[in-house]
Amino acid sequence: MQTVNYLDGGEGTAGINYTLGALGAAPDDVKEFGRAKNLLITEKQFSTLRNVVKRLTFSARWKDIIKTFNTPDNETPAGFRIESTLEADGLLKLDMVRDISRDKNGEKRPTKIIFSADSANPYEVEHIAPMLGNLTCNPGIVYDLFINNPKANVGGKFKTRDEVISEIGRILGPGCDVSVELNNPFEKDFDKILEECETFKKILSEYRLVVKVPHTGPVNAGNVHELLEGDKRFSLRYDQGTTADALRGHNLALKLRENGYRINYTLMFEPYQTNMALQAKPAFINSFIRHRAKQSAAIKQFLDIHELTGDAGCLPDLRNYMLANDYLAKGEEGRDLLEVLKLGRDIVKYRNFESPYGADGLDGVRHNLRLLRQCNLRDTRLIICSMEGEYNYPDIDRLMADSEYADVIDRIVITAEPAYLARFTSTNQVVSYQRRFMNAASGQQ
Repeated sequence: MQTVNYLDGGEGTAGINYTLGALGAAPDDVKEFGRAKNLLITEKQFSTLRNVVKRLTFSARWKDIIKTFNTPDNETPAGFRIESTLEADGLLKLDMVRDISRDKNGEKRPTKIIFSADSANPYEVEHIAPMLGNLTCNPGIVYDLFINNPKANVGGKFKTRDEVISEIGRILGPGCDVSVELNNPFEKDFDKILEECETFKKILSEYRLVVKVPHTGPVNAGNVHELLEGDKRFSLRYDQGTTADALRGHNLALKLRENGYRINYTLMFEPYQTNMALQAKPAFINSFIRHRAKQSAAIKQFLDIHELTGDAGCLPDLRNYMLANDYLAKGEEGRDLLEVLKLGRDIVKYRNFESPYGADGLDGVRHNLRLLRQCNLRDTRLIICSMEGEYNYPDIDRLMADSEYADVIDRIVITAEPAYLARFTSTNQVVSYQRRFMNAASGQQ
């Protein structure tokens, strides 16, 4: 029944979409235009451009990306954001920019958070690959956990790191970055480091490769042997390195970036590392969670025993713990116990371990997200890594829902072993309901 306050033709909205093809501009490459003509633009963009854009062209990078990934007709590959530039004489140039938050045809991934795997095992990566936008590995993951592990490397099929990386790249496809760590970040000959990176680039392409560069602290080419020989203890405390040694990773990252490589700047444990790390202009920074939180809890336990009992008998144990975990260096076995006590208190205080801000071990994550909010590196992302146990991932998941970080949530990558991430896809009620459903279905057969 029609009334005076309803439209004659009904209610609702038309849901009109505007496409790039609707501009009516002449493309210089009809085949490439087939990949772009259905891209949506806003009504404002349409109104602005329709009488301005006369021709469409495609950047050299656009064409190289299409060729590199053997992209089917009328598609653009996953892992790229489509951008355009209006040039002189009404020429609109289309380009693709690396962006792992995008699926094929420039569509956004299901969530702003990106998932990543810590693995070099192609057999386990295969099952989680469709959910990933990133993969990280290091020499320990490649050699210890896979190539030299007969249970993982079934039949010894894979012999070299390059074979492993090639297979992982094939499984993951174009939409997933792969962070590969240098075998020897202390190599003095930069050309040799470039040769190693060039090998990675040939396997993965420049678009997917991210080079992992570690913080080096006091370790250098002349003393790294101490970590490999005898008791493997190090003669310098973590904060006793020279300026050159402490900043080697930063300068190496900058040099590699100048040579066209994106950088994953790794071994980041404390919030105070971050602002200096950002000076290296990395594509990724990191917050390592597991060991830092466990060590905070252990140190606090020593302090609590001392506070409750007033007995200094636990302080030698605290000193030994700090020696074992490189808070103290070889030769500091006789460090004054009052200094050890102060060091322990300072660590717990700095890490906010006795407050809600840091009791979950995520104070560094909170700090780094706030720094990303104010830095000038628009595409740099934070990798939250190194997690285990029942609480690390759920605590991170809860933090991701905090409205304070809504504006930077799209810069977060969560990485863990595939089995750890898979663990949090199920609950006890999944089993309970499957029992009910399968028994019901059996009764219908």
